Amino acid sequence: MIKDKFFIAVKTLNANANYTYQGSSPTTEEEYNNVNWISGVNEQGEDVFGNAPSELTWAAIKAEMDKL
Repeated sequence: MIKDKFFIAVKTLNANANYTYQGSSPTTEEEYNNVNWISGVNEQGEDVFGNAPSELTWAAIKAEMDKL
């Protein structure tokens, strides 16, 4: 069973969103700001990073996390 509230919240808001981060799952806006959002893959198969999808604001993710 997945217990990562950040992961669950992100996937609830956008099932196709992908991201990486170092350390523990983000629990604060500061940590959220260090998430690397994957926007695609280049010709070499490497992740391409970009901005978070518009619906994945800290406020929206935090609200979903608080429901869990």
